[in-house]
Amino acid sequence: MWQIIRSVNTKMLTSGTLQQMLIHAQLLYLKSTSNGRVKLHNARLKSIQDDHLYHIALSTGSDDLRRLFGDVKVVCFGGQATRMEKFARFIAREFDVSDTVHNFAAGTDRYAVYKAGPVLSVSHGIGIPSLSIVFQEIVKLIYYAGCENVTFFRIGTCGGIGLEPGTVVISQKVVNGALEPVYKQYILGRAVERPAKVDSDLIRQLYACSQNDDKFKTVLGTTLCADDFYEGQGRMDGAFCEHEEEEKFLWLRELADRGVTNMEMESLGFTALCDRANIPGAVCCVTLLDRCEGDGITTNLQLLHEWQTYPQILVARYIRNRLGL
Repeated sequence: MWQIIRSVNTKMLTSGTLQQMLIHAQLLYLKSTSNGRVKLHNARLKSIQDDHLYHIALSTGSDDLRRLFGDVKVVCFGGQATRMEKFARFIAREFDVSDTVHNFAAGTDRYAVYKAGPVLSVSHGIGIPSLSIVFQEIVKLIYYAGCENVTFFRIGTCGGIGLEPGTVVISQKVVNGALEPVYKQYILGRAVERPAKVDSDLIRQLYACSQNDDKFKTVLGTTLCADDFYEGQGRMDGAFCEHEEEEKFLWLRELADRGVTNMEMESLGFTALCDRANIPGAVCCVTLLDRCEGDGITTNLQLLHEWQTYPQILVARYIRNRLGL
């Protein structure tokens, strides 16, 4: 590692601090020694003989995680368990894999985890708190399984801002309610901020999977990640509402003017956690309505179900291109 430190650009000695230089060197070291393996980010896990992944009903002591999951290359997260089961079956058909699609997390009613060949399909529930729990356990799972070169996706639904319903948005930037690309949480009573960095290379590759003859339009956009479904997204039909309709539409127009294309509830945490885990990740969601036109969904159920397959189709193309399936 000290060879790497000595090789760091000497300009950092004058333009940055010694701490910045050491952090830069550590990142170079990790990248040079990872060999594509998912890294261990908590050394204390080494002392746990049986790490029980409580919320997905798997354990290092009772389950052969390397045999079950060692070939995983892509993990796709989505809100609903039923949607992720359908996605797993879609992948199994699309790539003609022989795996029997079943829920590995059936021992708990918290989440669902399905596997189709090298693809995991995982439900994450609603909101960042719910997503963060299963995210951490999936990262531990793929570490224990010895997986290499793994890519994460969040595929789901969102509300569009000035976009036609049924449009697929790939998030090239993710922001919080203050339009900052930062995920904030409290740890031991202290506010901790994590950058919500997107993986620009992965985004370009995913966007390149769109085709001119697609039934749906695919765009790159800025996604606002709200703290809740109702007031945090400016809706007026919740149990509480202290703003007027004119205020809501002024806010939505301001968002559109500042480049925001859609809003949902998980992208900020997902993006920040992927960056922290050093795992390439991307968010790809379909708009179910244009919030500039109203708060409610009026589209018939059959069309809504079709729209929800659009991000899945795009990600499946990426998987085919990357893995040659």
